Amino acid sequence: MPNPALNDSQLDDLVNKVIHGDRNALALVFEHYRDRLRKIVSFRLDHRVASRVDVEDVLQESYLNAEQRLQHVWREANTGGLFVWLRLIVQQTIADVHRRHLTAQSRDASRDRPLDAPPGGMSSASSMASWLLGHMTSPSQAAVRKEVSAQLETALNTLSELDREILMLRHVEELSNVEASSILGLSEQGASARYVRALTRLQQIVARIPGLADRQTPG
Repeated sequence: MPNPALNDSQLDDLVNKVIHGDRNALALVFEHYRDRLRKIVSFRLDHRVASRVDVEDVLQESYLNAEQRLQHVWREANTGGLFVWLRLIVQQTIADVHRRHLTAQSRDASRDRPLDAPPGGMSSASSMASWLLGHMTSPSQAAVRKEVSAQLETALNTLSELDREILMLRHVEELSNVEASSILGLSEQGASARYVRALTRLQQIVARIPGLADRQTPG
């Protein structure tokens, strides 16, 4: 969740200042949303890059990119709000990091995966499975994770990319329905209906896989 140090009134005031080009306000707003932006980087960063690139470095580069685009913030953030604008910059920064660090050989090995998109095009079954399995690190948990991971990925591939993406936007990235609908180009009503259907299907998938049914799932 956002840093509670700023109340709604303070945040609104800072957002207004950012829209008018205030760099100090941008720094405060970015810090307010840092935890949410960090989750996005951690989730979206390709696993081949994550071992070489620190999440905080990606966030710092994202902030510098936001500073450079501050003069365009009013036009670019007009439809989705300031957080959606910052999220877009983080996504584009991640794409730049991927281009710099993924070798030609790595790109050949995953030629069907665009470098300017999150792993899997949108939210891949693999990244979603990792999120659902969580931090299972004890010997018994690791055994369960290895056993169910492939089965879970196969099941998650029965969801469309859009279904996986809206679930991840709402749960991993903690976006509101309004924010998610803006990002996906859907109406608010359409995004809400899509989310409910996708969540129902996800809960059915989890319930059918031994070792997951007793773990906490989105709801």
